[in-house]
Amino acid sequence: MVAAPRWVPGERQADFSPDGIVHCVRRFREPVHVVRGQAGHEPGLGLGGRLVTAGAEGYELLGTLPPLYPEWLGDRSFNRTHGVRFPYVAGEMANGIATVASVVAMAEARMLGFFGAAGLPLPAVERAVAELSRSLRGRDNWGVNLIHAPAAPESEERLVDLLVDAAVPKVSVSAYMDLTPAVVRCAVAGLRPEGRARHLFAKVSRPEVAAKFLSPAPPEILRTLVERGQITRSEADLAARVPLADDVTVEADSGGHTDNRPLAVVLPAIRALRDDLVRRHGYARPVRVGAAGGLGDPAGVAAAFAAGAAYVVTGTINQLSVEAGLSDAAKALLAAADLADVAMAPAADMFEYGIKVQVLRRGTLFAARAGQLYETYLAFPSLDDVPDATRERIEKDVLRGTFEGCWAQTRQFWMDRDPREAERADHDPRHRMALVFRSYLGLSSRWAITGEPTRQTDYQIWCGPAIGAFNRWAAGTPLAEPRRRTVVQIALNLLEGAAAVTRAHQLRSYGVAVPDDAFAPRPRLLS
Repeated sequence: MVAAPRWVPGERQADFSPDGIVHCVRRFREPVHVVRGQAGHEPGLGLGGRLVTAGAEGYELLGTLPPLYPEWLGDRSFNRTHGVRFPYVAGEMANGIATVASVVAMAEARMLGFFGAAGLPLPAVERAVAELSRSLRGRDNWGVNLIHAPAAPESEERLVDLLVDAAVPKVSVSAYMDLTPAVVRCAVAGLRPEGRARHLFAKVSRPEVAAKFLSPAPPEILRTLVERGQITRSEADLAARVPLADDVTVEADSGGHTDNRPLAVVLPAIRALRDDLVRRHGYARPVRVGAAGGLGDPAGVAAAFAAGAAYVVTGTINQLSVEAGLSDAAKALLAAADLADVAMAPAADMFEYGIKVQVLRRGTLFAARAGQLYETYLAFPSLDDVPDATRERIEKDVLRGTFEGCWAQTRQFWMDRDPREAERADHDPRHRMALVFRSYLGLSSRWAITGEPTRQTDYQIWCGPAIGAFNRWAAGTPLAEPRRRTVVQIALNLLEGAAAVTRAHQLRSYGVAVPDDAFAPRPRLLS
């Protein structure tokens, strides 16, 4: 009979104490041996040393875990496909809050970042794309956001023109309720048998929307695009055999547009849907499902990977980074927030549809004031029909101007940006009211970006409960210092911490009495 292998220590003895076990957990890049000193005693851990198959020296070997690296936490095909080292994405916080600097920093650190194009005029996006193309020449691990614009399909079309013409390598599409010709063209234009001209990341929170991106493009939209001359017949034929997106990001309880779904509920459902559609359509390439929303500390990131996420996407917490396009005043409000300091408020871009976004509640009255505007919009057909008491309260506390004066400013904005909106409002009093109220919602985000001191109580800061998890985790560490809170340091610490949490869980499943401290790694400066 072959003797059971045993572990013989080298320079370091076996660790059975709580502190020793935590130390071994932290050294997850090394093989770790689960050992027992005496029969009936709790297992301990050994690093280094050697294994022997004969004799009585050393410790009984219960098992060995190989090295674990943050790079390996997700789907390896994600790293290969997108030319990155880590399965981690810094998401596209709108209005340019996810800046060019943020995207460049992530790309240079061999991760992936998306520029926050949503809400910006096309010339601003053109400048950002040109700067990114120059700064990241030769790299393809960067991208730009494309947001659904049901009220302005022409704007969506023009942005896709830019993304296609500029050969932007990755596009993250968000807030889509249904497919449009523009988003299908973005995915299909340039499609070849050997691959895509650009990779589409589809951010979804509902299975019925996920199914649209996990399925081939609808034939009727492909026919329309061919008839318009926007794609070729060959591209349409290929598109009928591949999913619209190879990467689908499941967005849970996040900042901005969100359905507030728990990640542990929606991620498995959409992964199962993916599996069914892959079998049904017989795709030759992998279709990955990533996770976003509520990821503010290592435990959350580790949980997402443990639930099967191919990659993770962070958003809310990156607004605290040095590179974020948000004012110091707004960052200070975010840094003071806890788990429950968030609220839902009407969305500026989908106000008339009743769509809401999640925002910071602590230190700002925006959510309450925006809600008052939406309730007024629902209750009355025009600005002229708003009762005097309600009108006075809105003009004084929210708009800080008369309805007439605000409409004049709003009309001029739309005459410069899209005259058709202004012309429609001239003949449609209800649309005029919507535009006036939307102007407050749009400006409130701009005030948070510029740090307008007279409007701090009106700051609109997109924010999910992940901010509370991050602030609790970072307290008293280098990441609590604003100058050290770069987007890359945040990413590396979350990944490093997630690897440690994963190792701690592995060892606990082997019967090791892993202390609670091992599941709460603290941030430090990493390179």
